[in-house]
Amino acid sequence: MNYTTQDQPFGHTLAELGAADKNIIVIDADLQRATETNFFQEKFPERYFDVGIAEANMVGISAGFGLSGKTVFCGTFSSFITQRVCDQVVVSVAYCRSNVKLMGVEPGIASGRNGASHQALLDIAIMRAIPGMTVFDPADAVELKAMMKYLAATPGPAYMRVPRGKVPVIFDEEKYQFEIGKAKLVGDGHDATIITGGILLPEAIEAADLLARKGINVRILNMGSIKPIDGEAILKAARETGCIITAENHSTSGGLGSAVAEILCQQYPVPMKILGIRDRFGEVGPNDWLLDHFGLDAAHIAQAVLDTLPEKRRNQ
Repeated sequence: MNYTTQDQPFGHTLAELGAADKNIIVIDADLQRATETNFFQEKFPERYFDVGIAEANMVGISAGFGLSGKTVFCGTFSSFITQRVCDQVVVSVAYCRSNVKLMGVEPGIASGRNGASHQALLDIAIMRAIPGMTVFDPADAVELKAMMKYLAATPGPAYMRVPRGKVPVIFDEEKYQFEIGKAKLVGDGHDATIITGGILLPEAIEAADLLARKGINVRILNMGSIKPIDGEAILKAARETGCIITAENHSTSGGLGSAVAEILCQQYPVPMKILGIRDRFGEVGPNDWLLDHFGLDAAHIAQAVLDTLPEKRRNQ
């Protein structure tokens, strides 16, 4: 399925937010063009700080500014801002409740040609486990911009995955409204539910189309807000469709699938499959190849639904 795209929506929106609020500052670690913070730097150089290749220093400085009344957007590749500087994030940002928005660029296998060292497959698991940390994974340019506006207006620590470059437009910008802790119903059905987010939403939509040709109607929930998560929508889907398939650009340990399973196993267990990267590091390759290689493309998601339906019938 082909979608229109917006070019560098993160960078352009960050500059727009900076124009609207002089309290916003941006701190980077020598990756201005890769993180798209160069747009902000060009317009507001007095509120932009490049600390060099020193990510722990970047987060520590950000925490100080955040505790001094500033709203800080702090960004680098998602693997660096979660794994390399975890201690600074936990102690200086989260424990101190500093007003820092951690921006993880090119999460999961989205940074395919950079290889395993740059592919953050653990970032959601790490951030979700930190007390008081909000976690977002936008599916398109519209949701990305709405989440950024929410973060700019809402005090406290947060982590958001950031797609880079050309980002698809799936939602209607005039109609879309972001609500923290709420899923978006993208497609409705009664046979099964696919819960996904980020770069896998288009794959889930295509999987639903493949299944519809077989007479199987699935519900699709876009879970852009991973923490807090929409437990009400998850339980409603479980009761009404009888089985759940999660698909995520992340490890199967500790991410979206784990968050959904934590709710279901305690309140309404149903047959479930978790699709993601299973106990492996990433690999180098184009994104389409990586999606197929790790079993995260539309065909694999559709097959997971088909594999789960017999278990649902046995469970009824």
